[in-house]
Amino acid sequence: MRLSQLARPLLALPSIALALPVAAQQDAGARWCSHVQAIANDGMEGRGTGTPGYDRAADYVIGQLRALGLKPAGIEGYKQPVAFVEQVVQSDRSSAALIGAKGETKLAVPGDLIFSGGGGPVPDAMEAPMVFAGYGLHLPEAGHDDFAGLDLKGKIVVVLSGGPSTLSGALKSHARSERAKWLAEQGAVGLISLVTPKQVEIPWDRRVALASAPALYYADAQLRETRAPFLSAQLDPAKSALLFEGSGKDFSAIAAAADASAPVPGFPLAQRLKASVAATRRDLSSPNLIAVMPGSDPKLRGEYVVLSAHLDGYGVGTPIRGDAIYNGAFDNASGVASLLEIARALKNGKVKPKRSILFAFVTAEEKGLLGSRYFARRPTVPQRSIVADLNFDMALPIFPLTSVTPVGYDQSSLGKDAAAVSAAMKLPIVPDPFPDRNVFIRSDQYAFIREGIPSLFFKYGFKAGTPEAETEKAWRANIYHSPFDDLNQPVMPAESAKLNDYVTAVTLRVANNPQRPSWNADSFFRRFAQ
Repeated sequence: MRLSQLARPLLALPSIALALPVAAQQDAGARWCSHVQAIANDGMEGRGTGTPGYDRAADYVIGQLRALGLKPAGIEGYKQPVAFVEQVVQSDRSSAALIGAKGETKLAVPGDLIFSGGGGPVPDAMEAPMVFAGYGLHLPEAGHDDFAGLDLKGKIVVVLSGGPSTLSGALKSHARSERAKWLAEQGAVGLISLVTPKQVEIPWDRRVALASAPALYYADAQLRETRAPFLSAQLDPAKSALLFEGSGKDFSAIAAAADASAPVPGFPLAQRLKASVAATRRDLSSPNLIAVMPGSDPKLRGEYVVLSAHLDGYGVGTPIRGDAIYNGAFDNASGVASLLEIARALKNGKVKPKRSILFAFVTAEEKGLLGSRYFARRPTVPQRSIVADLNFDMALPIFPLTSVTPVGYDQSSLGKDAAAVSAAMKLPIVPDPFPDRNVFIRSDQYAFIREGIPSLFFKYGFKAGTPEAETEKAWRANIYHSPFDDLNQPVMPAESAKLNDYVTAVTLRVANNPQRPSWNADSFFRRFAQ
């Protein structure tokens, strides 16, 4: 069944049937789907941050929050405005070339090299030597540092996807997230990210199609990833070998080692990168939406469990097969819809949460978790009073829910809550099947983790090498971050209702546990606890 075909048939079920568990689940799935339809239809124009389409979607969500009786907890009613600078790289006015012993090799922009406009202002022009730093992971506490012994000052640093299998996916993800900031502090002037051909997640032509999308950074320089201009770029996986010419190193052998999680040492590269980057900039503002369900226990209602999902999408972009609206139905209208249905379940349930529940519908996730980072750093309640974040982003109802992957379950006591609900609901927990995808840092829970707040990120469970894994891989390759993540794709709404029930139960356990969540003693992220 497709999203666009769903709502009327299920809502037309005889009312007596809704008393049956399966029919009730169908009804919950239909409500969930009606939210997705409202948020991801073409009239919302992909909900780009700071656009009228985003504001229309925000108005819909606010209307639902009011109907549920949730109280506003923003700065301006339900809204917490966030000030940004929008930066758009003008590829037709930008250029890049490799300069080596054989002369100059031009790189097409964005066909070969894509400049990123996020993080902070891009440099107008640059020519600098390059150094290869293997996986680019700075984790001396874990006994691994790809930058050790390399001269980084004044260099453009080239890094490769993957990492040693002896390091957890969470640690590798964290190191990648902090990499640009750390490199800038060491005096590096840029970063080029490579992906081995076997580890490609999104085809390069799709990345090129997204290259013209506006990027954002904070208007407040104190919040930015890098203070000075810093060059960030991605290179076409098919062209990666060009960077290694003249170095005496074989990129195919390096890629094979990375695919096997084997050691990948760094070394200076023989060529320099010459780049000219043209960009336009303008100020804009876009709000997070914050609502609260007050807790039932006078002793605990001053503490908060945050349920988060991002409302923004990619907006209107480069047309693909004639469609330019990047609707973002599963990414992430589906997560917003789930939060609304979880709010309904908590409000109508017999067991009430003792702690207060904050519902955070955040902006600018697709621009680098900017809305959630802003809220986590400058929350509308005392930061110390936030005990946990439970995040929904792109749970994919495209195969039956038979297990769950609450990413981060092995890092804090929240894992015990998730495991208890898994046992009761017969939905076993399975580990993240593809840890090198960096999902631990690629959604809004990471903004809370970085502030020391234990968090979980909910995904459908599956194992590598299964039909479910192939289905998920095909969705990412063909639909993810494209105009085809719309209302015309197949969906299993009753499976979404199951996951919503699961997260509702986890939320209640966390909210009603007298002990506030804590990091595990061996968790790397324990160091961020306040």
